Amino acid sequence: MKTASILLAAFALAVGPSAAAQDGMEPVPARQTAEGEGPFGKLVIRGANVIEGSGAPPAGPVDIVVEGNRITGLFPGAAPESATRGAAREIDARGMFVLPGFVDVHGHNGDPDKAPQPSYGYKLWLAHGVTTVRGVSFYFGPGTPDLSDAARSNANTIVAPRLIPYAVFGDKWTGGNPDTPTKAREWVRWAKAQGYWGIKFFNDATPEVFKAALDEAETQKMGTVAHLAQTGVAEVTAHKAVELGLDGVTHFYGHFESLLKDGRLVRYPPNYNYFDEQSRFGWVARLADQTVEPGSDEWNDYVDFLVASGVTLSPTFNIYSASRDVMRARSFDWHAKYTLPSLMDYYAPSATNHGSYYKDWSTEDEVAWRNFYQKWFALMRDFHHKGGRITAGSDPGYIYQTWGFAYIGELEMLREAGLTPLEVIRAATLDGARELYAARGEEPPMGRIAVGKLADLVIVPENPLANLKVLYGTGHTRMNRETGAVEQVGGVRWTIKDGVVYDAHQLLADVAAMVEAQEAKR
Repeated sequence: MKTASILLAAFALAVGPSAAAQDGMEPVPARQTAEGEGPFGKLVIRGANVIEGSGAPPAGPVDIVVEGNRITGLFPGAAPESATRGAAREIDARGMFVLPGFVDVHGHNGDPDKAPQPSYGYKLWLAHGVTTVRGVSFYFGPGTPDLSDAARSNANTIVAPRLIPYAVFGDKWTGGNPDTPTKAREWVRWAKAQGYWGIKFFNDATPEVFKAALDEAETQKMGTVAHLAQTGVAEVTAHKAVELGLDGVTHFYGHFESLLKDGRLVRYPPNYNYFDEQSRFGWVARLADQTVEPGSDEWNDYVDFLVASGVTLSPTFNIYSASRDVMRARSFDWHAKYTLPSLMDYYAPSATNHGSYYKDWSTEDEVAWRNFYQKWFALMRDFHHKGGRITAGSDPGYIYQTWGFAYIGELEMLREAGLTPLEVIRAATLDGARELYAARGEEPPMGRIAVGKLADLVIVPENPLANLKVLYGTGHTRMNRETGAVEQVGGVRWTIKDGVVYDAHQLLADVAAMVEAQEAKR
């Protein structure tokens, strides 16, 4: 991307890997015969407890009939023989729970330095029940492997979730910096013609250019989402961006700058340096001290404005959670077996790697972040309770957050923020799907368990409404009160994407083999 803009330079720093590094990513191998089964002429799932995604309570037992890649029958109790005759496969899900496939609205691939094979992340997503991912972007820089991956996934010729490709504003083309309204509209039309579903903004444009791009995106029926970085938030806060027509705000950026209690600009300390990531992220938590309090008139007016606008918020709470307790994040259960050594190297304190900012992380920093989260949780909770749509995004591959595991961590943090378990599942399924299809003016073909919907399903032996931890690939540790034995329970058993049945245990074994192979090379 050719530009002299300091905002775009900041974007390049923020996303981490260079365009050249992204060019070195390995191609995704073709799906092998043993990788997933189906789609089948007829698949029957027997005796499941169904959590259908809209917020309705669990119901079961239910037999689910799938033909090809669509759900064609839901039968409380048991399906008649006439509905199941000729089934090519049956899955015994008695006592298990079936949910719609999860939607991760904030995904990236790795880069050659940390996770060079995209199937590493794709398999981890699938192993955790994620059947749809919005890439913002999957790959940065010139070239469009994200479009190729999306097409191959749609055809089920690679092992991957359904991939919804967004492009970063100004990225990927050779037409220069879209720094005028006319040029912005031209870039949007170009991105649409390439096959991108939407645009990710980094506050790298003037308000006039931003407005033109958003207006053209609406005309082209493309979705828009923004990380409203500190480098541009003085001109475009979240309030301003939503006024201009933005569909979605991700992370926390732009919200607190919209709620300042004293003055129009953030008061940075004299030694603040955005390009020094410990300075940037260590200070972020102190921003909350400059904002109005939850429940104040200004706070409520802002929440009401967001709800009335129809904007969607995807907070990605998990991606910053290590800031509350970095020692815990370094020792997550899954790192030893499922996190690549190169990825652990990337996570370690670094002067260059994005998000690897714990160079001298103190108790004071962690306490500040814990306090910051309380205000951030309150904002999301108030927005949600007043009718706003919240979705689940994980932003994996940074800050000790490994693909798949990070997504379940996000669900746990949505629960911590105040959503009920059923509301968390809805955020992860139907609401996530609706966010992706809203700009197109379409009801999504997935996101809930209903006749006619795509067969995107998650089958789990344990009840996630009672304990979201049972969704982690490593499962949940508990003591059997009858035997006294310590057991590892849970984990997704099968993920069904587009009618193809994937054994989640095998997907995790494939990932563990990747980790072992890299360790052996070292």
